[in-house]
Amino acid sequence: MLRTFFICLAALLAQAVRVETAAAAEKVRVLTSFPPQLLEPFQSSFGRRHPGISIEFVQRKTTTAVADIVGERHRADIFWASAPDAFEILKRAGRLAVSKPRPTGAPELIAGYPVNDPDLTYLGFALSGYGFVYNPDYLKARGLPVPRGWSDLAAPIYAGHIGISSPSRSGTMHLMVEAILQVHGWDRGWGIWSEIGGNLATVTARSFGVSAGVARGRFGLGPTIDFLANPEGMPKGSTRFALPEETLFVPASIAILADAANRGGAELFVDFVLSPEGQALLLGPAVARLPISPAVYPAGGTAEGNPFQRDGLFARGLFDAGLSAARYELVNIIFDEMITIRRSELVRMWRSVRALETALSERTDADLARLVSDARGALTRPPLSGAEAMELERWRALVRVRRGVPTPEPQARLEARIKARIDENMQTAARALADAAAGLGNPDRDAHGPEAVRP
Repeated sequence: MLRTFFICLAALLAQAVRVETAAAAEKVRVLTSFPPQLLEPFQSSFGRRHPGISIEFVQRKTTTAVADIVGERHRADIFWASAPDAFEILKRAGRLAVSKPRPTGAPELIAGYPVNDPDLTYLGFALSGYGFVYNPDYLKARGLPVPRGWSDLAAPIYAGHIGISSPSRSGTMHLMVEAILQVHGWDRGWGIWSEIGGNLATVTARSFGVSAGVARGRFGLGPTIDFLANPEGMPKGSTRFALPEETLFVPASIAILADAANRGGAELFVDFVLSPEGQALLLGPAVARLPISPAVYPAGGTAEGNPFQRDGLFARGLFDAGLSAARYELVNIIFDEMITIRRSELVRMWRSVRALETALSERTDADLARLVSDARGALTRPPLSGAEAMELERWRALVRVRRGVPTPEPQARLEARIKARIDENMQTAARALADAAAGLGNPDRDAHGPEAVRP
């Protein structure tokens, strides 16, 4: 009996050695949107545990990485990112392999969202909190409060003080855009984003640019994810992070790609990320992420540092990643056409709307009030109805078009239709604002001044 046991043990050890040897034959390529300060501790710690395996991190924006994987333009073994809808897109495209479960002690659901994909094509490894990064000195100098909710960013007091990234270039930003659409509904959600667009100082090229711009005082605040709130190389205390009242917490995930060349090495890396050692790395000051495993948080720690101790936190909020994935590119197309491309025009028009609304607060004139209301309605009206947005099968074939590559004809027709409707809305707003300004006896006010009323 004992001899049989040792024979079996030797066979198992030999098999483990063969797996490790095979995994070491090629490097493990990890496609990720995470910054170097998160990646380096994992690379060095994994290397000590598996010295024969080389890890290569390839950094890409989430939106670019998803497009490249779906389009088979980039070969990698692992996809590692925060945005859950990105993993849903890859799953639906058949680009993710089924993984084995790795118990971490995490609850099955967080804020109604599964920690792991029910089909095990991607696994949660950390918690991501989405909120506001702000510069405390900037806000104090201008007498601005820290926003309490997402819709607060639409308040006139923040005009010229907000920076964002475009959702078509940032998976983090896409999730926040979609979250507002889901929480407030399609029509009201786009209205909020239009008003936020009227408050923008800039649209940065990447998510990192929002926190960096806030830290440098280029603008005062912006939406971001918790681990990007303290950009590397910036003075300590130049930024702070706040979670809105409608807190959005979702798992950040890791997945093995279906065509992984080094499946064995990929499995070992996922094992490590979800192991107690890998989870503990997330708590380091250089990484500053929230582990998915409750067991690795220090005993007696504060509720601020351990989200699993915050009563009711995970009971709030619900993000439907499947819905977001189904209309992912539709939302990107509308946002860029309605807000990113027209930022300057939106800023000017919303300044006029607010100036007129202030002027009308001092007099009663139903006709002028109707004109201003018409302008506001046109600026906040999305180019497609909420019912159309829920015709999800129509939008699944939309793709992110790379620069220099022609847009597929059906998508080109849709984009032209969206642009035409937004043009019509902007023209309607412009006419209403011009008529309202003339009715106030101010047809020639400078539209760029602080009291601008002309569109």
